Amino acid sequence: MFGRRSSDGNAPRRISHQPSQEPRAPQQQQQAPTAPPVPVAPPQHGQPHGAQGHPQAPAPAPGHQAPAQDPRQRAQAPAQQQAQPEAPRPEARESQRRHSEEYYDVKTTVFNALIDTIDLTQLAKLDNAAAREEIRDIVSEIIQVKNVVMSIAEQEELLEDICNDVLGYGPLEPLLARDDIADIMVNGADTTYIEVGGKVQKTSVRFSDNTQLMNICQRIVSQVGRRVDESSPICDARLPDGSRVNVIAPPLAIDGPALTIRKFKKDRLRLEQLVKFNSITPQAKTILEIIGRVRCNVLISGGTGSGKTTLLNCLTGSIDHDERVITCEDSAELQLQQPHVVRLETRPPNLEGEGEITMRDLVKNCLRMRPERIIVGEVRGPEAFDLLQAMNTGHDGSMGTLHSNSPREAISRLESMIMMGGFQLPVKTIREMIVGSIDVIIQASRLRDGSRKVTHITEVVGMEDEVVTLQNLIVYDITGEDASGRLVGQHRSTGISRPRFWDRAVYYKEENRLAEALAASEVLDAHGNPMGEGNG
Repeated sequence: MFGRRSSDGNAPRRISHQPSQEPRAPQQQQQAPTAPPVPVAPPQHGQPHGAQGHPQAPAPAPGHQAPAQDPRQRAQAPAQQQAQPEAPRPEARESQRRHSEEYYDVKTTVFNALIDTIDLTQLAKLDNAAAREEIRDIVSEIIQVKNVVMSIAEQEELLEDICNDVLGYGPLEPLLARDDIADIMVNGADTTYIEVGGKVQKTSVRFSDNTQLMNICQRIVSQVGRRVDESSPICDARLPDGSRVNVIAPPLAIDGPALTIRKFKKDRLRLEQLVKFNSITPQAKTILEIIGRVRCNVLISGGTGSGKTTLLNCLTGSIDHDERVITCEDSAELQLQQPHVVRLETRPPNLEGEGEITMRDLVKNCLRMRPERIIVGEVRGPEAFDLLQAMNTGHDGSMGTLHSNSPREAISRLESMIMMGGFQLPVKTIREMIVGSIDVIIQASRLRDGSRKVTHITEVVGMEDEVVTLQNLIVYDITGEDASGRLVGQHRSTGISRPRFWDRAVYYKEENRLAEALAASEVLDAHGNPMGEGNG
């Protein structure tokens, strides 16, 4: 237990809190009778609200009776009640409360009183549930002592918000608890956006000020041993569930700290669920499973927010459980389902500019750890050279992701990243290394309606003169748009019946499944002929 700090410096006095049978409410509110449900003007600034979000009618003065109602008015009352607009939904009421300046003033006052009252040293010794219950008890007493006038619903919201501020991530907690949110984007204390169903929408969530937002950012990044301040204003981190976090603070962020969270779903996605989301077809799912099973070297290409990491997580489901897998990431976010996994993470430099561990250092060290597969979360620099070397020296089945808009552009990006490392190699040599290392490029795209699709499954075939030759196995064609604005399209085979990795499929006895999946993916044109590469 912990209690109030004593003013004379002695041991803290415990707060005796006897839980009552009913939720406590301010005395002023209990005495105020509510009026019949008739339309009333919106409350002025500072006017209390009822527990259900409706404005309360003022109580009649003591000793006075309300004037008798005319019979004609009583007859018109049902009609007026029928014409009354329906009560606002809970989300609307929450939005109104969250945008009330009075609410934030009260919250700040109660929060400061709480910090002056509790012993933080004793609080740190309690588990989360006990600390949360203790904070709720003390805040309830503070509300009574200060005679704060608010409804039961508002008091419950205030209790939850203050508990989140002290023990969690403050106003972000309700958003982090939702499983349908893909991204949380905080642009300063007053503006927060989320992405739901591929669409970005503004929320009513806000912070007290930029100081509170910065404190929450510090709390997040400190959990992984990193820091963010004026001397180091950019930081990548992660939440305990693996969700990716990026923070950029002033003076680089002009309008206040910018916090971006790429949320992961609580349940790990699998290829079967991608089929349910219409991201791929059952036949394309089978082809991807075979690609992972026969140890093809895979590069997943796509733009920001296209689902590259999610697709990589799904592909790793085809890895056998007796294989040793080593992952290298800037911030550990992969959720592999195998038992024998070693996770490595880069480290930024310290205050003196020393101690940095780059992605290239991790990839080179992987080669000494007896890996059977190496998985790089994102290739973005000179480590591309070391990954290609690893793929070409016995580590078949390795995987990685990179940012690009098409399979052809992914090849060019790899060339550029290798040259960024200062390797004085001819372009032809680099392209020969790419052809000898990468077997399949999978392109993920986020379409303009917010949906995510696997748009290409492409093989790296070889070279003609100094040009890398690619051939598409599966492509996604957009055919139109429905009445709701959703794009309509289809995945289809390009007519390739024996891909380059056919021999691998034979070696792993997957050739029959591969042939059936490719044949089932064929789509006929208006003349009854299979649609190939050029006539899609």
